[in-house]
Amino acid sequence: MATASESEASKRHRLGELREFLMSRRARVSPADAGLPDGGRRRTPGLRREEVAVLAGVGVSWYQWLEQGRDISVSPQVLDSVARVLRLSPAERRHLYVLAALNPPALEPAPEDRDMCHGLRRLIEAWMPFPAHIMDVYWNTVIYNEAAAAVFGMRPDVSRNCLIDFFTDEVYRGRTRGWEELAPKVVAQFRSACSECPDDDGFRAVVEEAKAASAEFAELWERRDIRPGGLNRKEIDHPVAGLLVMEATQLRVPARPDLVIVMHTPLPETGTAERLERLVSPEGRRGAMYPLAG
Repeated sequence: MATASESEASKRHRLGELREFLMSRRARVSPADAGLPDGGRRRTPGLRREEVAVLAGVGVSWYQWLEQGRDISVSPQVLDSVARVLRLSPAERRHLYVLAALNPPALEPAPEDRDMCHGLRRLIEAWMPFPAHIMDVYWNTVIYNEAAAAVFGMRPDVSRNCLIDFFTDEVYRGRTRGWEELAPKVVAQFRSACSECPDDDGFRAVVEEAKAASAEFAELWERRDIRPGGLNRKEIDHPVAGLLVMEATQLRVPARPDLVIVMHTPLPETGTAERLERLVSPEGRRGAMYPLAG
């Protein structure tokens, strides 16, 4: 289970943490929860080691060695079986992989965190008068604030996939200065997102749709450039507000790795902050070319 670059002291610490973690998780699962026949009559809390082994379909000695923190070989399939028996959350399962010195799986949102969109909506609304929106992993728009609607023309009647809209939405494309210079960066960032999930049919579907909709995208996609998402400079020629110069920053919330928050910050000494304030004011809204989304 040790990696080539891991020191002996680090390995001892990791294996000790693995031992304590497994023991604490085993003690948390009652026999009744595991569906054992005598689960309702057992006085001792938690599962026995041999019960975990049987329920996970592994050898009793092997599981004992694992929980003792011995330096043994493990596989993702076996760890997943142990995680299932111990009723580990997505975060705990990932932690188990780390302690076993395996490449951890992507973190999936726990059921109790799936309602976080209410709080994230409050976050982007509090970012007003500056644009902000939230995408899923495929860059489908989940929610956006009124400033994003006013600045970028986000509206319900377009595809609402940010990658496809970048190439096909005439409103957004027509307002973006330096679109040709920004396009390769956008495609490279999407390819970087795809590379994290190479077998994901959702990414493939977006790419195929984008290829069919835009020859420019198809040409840029074949370059196979990779660029991590992070920060992009955007210059928008708005028909009402004038020139808006902003930095678009991608943020992630660990509890919701399936979402990306994109917040636009006005660059100083460009007058952008003042123009955005006027744009989302009642007077600015009346002058906007497109109605704002609620």
